[in-house]
Amino acid sequence: MRGWARSLAVLLMILVPAAADAAAKKSREPAKAFERAEAVLKWINGYRGEPEPAKLPAAVRAMGEYGLLRELDQAGLQVGFIAGVLATNPDDAPALIAQMFPMPPEDQVILIKAIAFSGLPNWKAVLSAFAERMPARQVLIDKYLYGDGKTLFELPLDEGSFVLDSHWGYYFGSGSEAAVGRIVSALAWMSEGDSVDRLTIAAMAKWTLASNATRDKDLLDTLKGQMNLQESDVARRHLREVILAAETFETAKIRRDAVAAIDQLKARGPESARNYAWWGQAGQTVLALGCVAASAMGQVQLGIPCVVGGAVSTAALKYLAPTTP
Repeated sequence: MRGWARSLAVLLMILVPAAADAAAKKSREPAKAFERAEAVLKWINGYRGEPEPAKLPAAVRAMGEYGLLRELDQAGLQVGFIAGVLATNPDDAPALIAQMFPMPPEDQVILIKAIAFSGLPNWKAVLSAFAERMPARQVLIDKYLYGDGKTLFELPLDEGSFVLDSHWGYYFGSGSEAAVGRIVSALAWMSEGDSVDRLTIAAMAKWTLASNATRDKDLLDTLKGQMNLQESDVARRHLREVILAAETFETAKIRRDAVAAIDQLKARGPESARNYAWWGQAGQTVLALGCVAASAMGQVQLGIPCVVGGAVSTAALKYLAPTTP
């Protein structure tokens, strides 16, 4: 009898750790619902119609597995989305975050920013509670807890495409009209005569607002409501064009006009010309958001290669970038 008990004890010592390792490994694998990167983006795009916050941890693991979090500059959509889901589920936020671990250190940057971007009343306490699980990212954590780390709505829109992407992601995760309002406010820069960066941000905002509103009636209704909230006459004028383009499904003209305006400003001198590389980054934003919509529709409607995750092909960049003499 004792021999049998000893044998059982030895067997348990072997099997229990193995089972724990298997469970941990399984927890790091993408959920079956997200067998491809396209499935993750489709879920993000349709989330507002059927919110399933319980799936967020599995979606985040899938994002990591499929490389959607690899390049921070191209992960604004994902960061904003995670933040939006956490913001609209404040009571469940700590539990959802806990289920995302274990998480590779390189992906933890995304989570830290998402917690800060969520704007939860206690977001600093939530971030502090998970600091011990992310020792490799203590410097970044301290920046948000004690330094100059900004929440999403504190970030200037002209800092780059990551900020605009993050606002779109926040909208996808929360349906936030405030996020849409900030994107719309960038339309005031459509009359920008000095900064290629600001004009490009405005062009990106205009194109993505029209493109996404053609497939999202709630967004279109929100844009109509924004007509009475925007202080800038320029923003209101271009918002009218966005609404008309969305209602008539005629967004091509918006892209052509935007590229022409950028071409004109770039032609004014070498100071503007050095910003050409930045337009490539802007093109990634437009393409990434277009991919979300196209994936949701089950087809590529953009007429260009749709590369999931924000990566842009040479053909796509050529399509989106301004023409050169």
